Amino acid sequence: MMIYFLKVLVVFTLSIVLIRIMGKATLSQVTPHDLMAIVFIVSIGIQPILTEDWKKALGGMILVTIIHLTVGRLSLFKRFNQMIIGQPTILIKHGKIIKENMKQSRYSLVELLSTLRAAGYPNIQDIDHAILEPIGTISVIPKPERNFVTPKDLGLQINYQGLPAAVILEGKIQEQNLKLIGKNKQWLIDQLRKQKADNIKEIFYATVIDNSETIYVDNGYGINDNE
Repeated sequence: MMIYFLKVLVVFTLSIVLIRIMGKATLSQVTPHDLMAIVFIVSIGIQPILTEDWKKALGGMILVTIIHLTVGRLSLFKRFNQMIIGQPTILIKHGKIIKENMKQSRYSLVELLSTLRAAGYPNIQDIDHAILEPIGTISVIPKPERNFVTPKDLGLQINYQGLPAAVILEGKIQEQNLKLIGKNKQWLIDQLRKQKADNIKEIFYATVIDNSETIYVDNGYGINDNE
């Protein structure tokens, strides 16, 4: 039994190292020890289905859980955190791509450009810094002259808009969301009638601001440019 536990410990540790070598972009917001804990628990957990030795499987799952909790606690310390989770990597600095850092992180130019576009920055020259975080996401810091002017910058006071709540999704009323904004099903039906939207099943999406009486209704029949 002790040899089995040692094997679990060694393979678990080795798997973390291998995932760190694979690069940050493959982690997708999951730390190496988080991912391996999930993989190991699932893998070990299916052993009782394949064999009758359920005691080893149970022991292995408990051991992986203990290792994961221990690694999580140790990651609070700076040096151990850098070794297990990694450090942020600057991919763009003052509007210039750092090719060497991208190569070390195994992050392609196509991936970078796609991520930046998704974040609303199609032009690299508008970016002061782009940082690849240890969890695999890209943090973008725009150049000061490219920042949007806010009402606060202009000395304007804007009323609180509230939180949009989806009250209908694919023809189904979301009663839980109605409760969150202090409304009920009858109120929703009455508001929809005012917009001549009587058939709820034909409503693809409807939302309402929590401090407003206005409902946005979308039937899902938008124009598809690909057709």
